[in-house]
Amino acid sequence: MAEIIRSLDEIAGRYDAAFVDLWGCLHDGVKAFPAAVAAMQRFRARGGKVVLVTNSPRPRAQVEAQVTALGVARDAWDAIASSGDAARVALFQGAIGSRVWHMGEGSDEAFFTPPAILADPVDIARVPLREAEGIVCCGPFDPHADPEVNRGDFLYAKTKGMKLLCANPDIVVDRGGTREWCAGALARLYTEMGGESLYFGKPHPPIYDLARRSLAALGVTVVDAGILCIGDGIATDAAGAMGEDLDCLFVTGGLAAAETKTATDPDPAALAEYLAAHQAGPQFAIGHLR
Repeated sequence: MAEIIRSLDEIAGRYDAAFVDLWGCLHDGVKAFPAAVAAMQRFRARGGKVVLVTNSPRPRAQVEAQVTALGVARDAWDAIASSGDAARVALFQGAIGSRVWHMGEGSDEAFFTPPAILADPVDIARVPLREAEGIVCCGPFDPHADPEVNRGDFLYAKTKGMKLLCANPDIVVDRGGTREWCAGALARLYTEMGGESLYFGKPHPPIYDLARRSLAALGVTVVDAGILCIGDGIATDAAGAMGEDLDCLFVTGGLAAAETKTATDPDPAALAEYLAAHQAGPQFAIGHLR
């Protein structure tokens, strides 16, 4: 059973770095959570390093601009590791071919800029589905539409042997009070149909490798026992931490607020039932990051 805490301060002294989820922990897609931002400021003030580890399909610079606009103070974090950056490296290494069909929105334009770390990136062309070798999925065309609307296109892609590069493994997010589908829901459908999906965000290893590299770039060495993962996704944050053998602080008041009966704090019995159902074992739980 996860130990329920009321403040990050209760355990902060045990850790030298935190891998912190964004959506549902530091903001709700509309505005920042002041108490969560303050918690990370205190963690840094005592010497801890904070890497924002996000399943956003956007490159680091766009994520920084977004969280700044939402009110996440710059002194609340040290570095950013996004699934978008991890996926971009694979794309421009030719993981799904050079002619790709893009699923997403106009705000994904920066995704198709080659990463500076690649000396000889593949030339990528965005083409209609019938001309594509692979699929780049940054998200649904309509985040409120059932993923099933894509079944026809996915059936065609599967028969052609296309791989789907998933730039955001999240299934859903809550924007304010509205739930939206993410790229992970489309990748899940494609996989269920027999297609091959490639994942680069939480809970998959590439983004944790990027997060550790981000720590190293800060000039610090942190052993795994000194890293705390913080997030509200049981299948992304908690599962990713477990897979990497890192401690986890599960924020119950995000995606699992109803199931864990979280108002200020989670109900212990409801939390235990929820974690058992998902075979998850985070070391700690908190209603809201604070």
